[in-house]
This record gives sequence, C-alpha cells and structure tokens, in this order.
Amino acid sequence: MAKTICITNQKGGVGKTTTTYALGLGLRKKGYKVLIVDLDPQGNLSFSVGAETEESITIYEVLKGEYNAEEAIQHTPIIDIVPSNIVLSGVDLEFTYTGREFLLREALSNVQNIYDYIIVDTPPSLNILTVNAFALSNKIIIPMIADIFSLQGIAQLYETIDRVKRYCNPSINIEGILLTRYNKRVILSSEIKGTAEMIAKELNTTVFNTHIRSSISIQEAQTKQENLYEYAPRNSAVMDYMQFVEELLSRGI
Repeated sequence: MAKTICITNQKGGVGKTTTTYALGLGLRKKGYKVLIVDLDPQGNLSFSVGAETEESITIYEVLKGEYNAEEAIQHTPIIDIVPSNIVLSGVDLEFTYTGREFLLREALSNVQNIYDYIIVDTPPSLNILTVNAFALSNKIIIPMIADIFSLQGIAQLYETIDRVKRYCNPSINIEGILLTRYNKRVILSSEIKGTAEMIAKELNTTVFNTHIRSSISIQEAQTKQENLYEYAPRNSAVMDYMQFVEELLSRGI
C-alpha cells in the first residue's frame, strides 16, 4: 500500500510544485516506485515533468469517473504522473453532491498497490480539490517561504486539516513545515524561522531540519523538463532537496 503525501499551502509561490517535483524525483532516485498527482488546474507540475495535458486523460476525467487512474498515468522519462489542466478549475461548481470529498481517494484506490509513494500537488486555495487531497493522504507537508504572509495562512490551513481529520480522514497528520527560498544570512529569515517553530509547536508538528535555499537551477530544470538531480546534482538547493528526502526517510515515511 502506497504512502500518500500531500504538499499544500493556500498561499501561492511558496514552492509546493517544486517540492512535489523534487520529492518525487528524490524518492525515485532512491529506488522507490513513485506516482505524482497534479491537482492544480495550472498544470505546472505536469509541465515540469514533460506530461501531455491537452489531448490526454487528466485527473479531471478520473475524478468524473470517465476513466480509471491507471489509464490516466503517463510514464514520462523522469517520473509517473497523473496530469492536470485548466478544465479542473471548475470542479467546485461541478462536484456539488454528497461524498465529493472522497473522489480522489476512490479514484486512486486501484493504483495504491502499484506504488510505494503517491505525492499530491495541491492548488493555492482551500477548495474541494485540496480537501480531496487531505482525505486521501497520510501525511501533509507545508512549504513556506520566510515571510510573514506565509505564516498568516497556516492557522487557516490547520483549521481545514483539523476538520478533514475529524470528519473524513482520522489518520492524516501534518508531518512538518518546510522552509523554502531560505537565506540564513538574512535577519528576517531567522526571525520567521523562530516564529514558524512556535506555530509548529502549537500545531503539534515541527519545522524540518532541512531548509531549501534559493536557486535558479531548479527552475531551469523544470523549464527544460529534466530531472533536477541529473541537471544540477551539485547545486546547493538540489542537495538541500536530497537532504530533505533523507530526513523524511529517517522519520520512517
């Protein structure tokens, strides 16, 4: 049975897609069978790994029940993915019936035994797609950049996770907060890190020991649809992400 991990934060630009991409490829590099799921209508994760999104089956058709998840999986040169596109943006208005919170869990049930890990990239909002990801997942990872606006949204995010835990998925837990685009030489970054640690304690979780530094090389790898661990293996941020994979594995995830 696959371990399911949701990468989430309702604030955009904090590194959700990049973290999903890097974590998936890092676990694959370790020899695990990994499926990543693009649940963001922007489809940036799909683009990053070279998935076809216009003339193919996407997660939208899977959620509607028109195809099963196995039919939607694309085996790209760098990783397996269920892609997304802009059509997914209308699901809040389209899926209004009882039980819509469990569509993703039901849709992926037939591939749970094929993979070691399923990692879900969520949209920058707390909508039904995000709730579906929470209802599916065992663990939640919250990327955030070192600014006050990222911190402000975590309390609201926690309230949503808590409701899902009570009513939909009692096994879900926040594994930790991951600081991205981190620069320890900037005073504000250190101050935000301290505040994040206090908030994490209140949420009964932690800030990961690994912090991800800024780097243009990861964006270049995504733009060129290449594996970042092959594109820039000695880059500082790439090494940070590999260290993050090691930290997760050391926690038993």
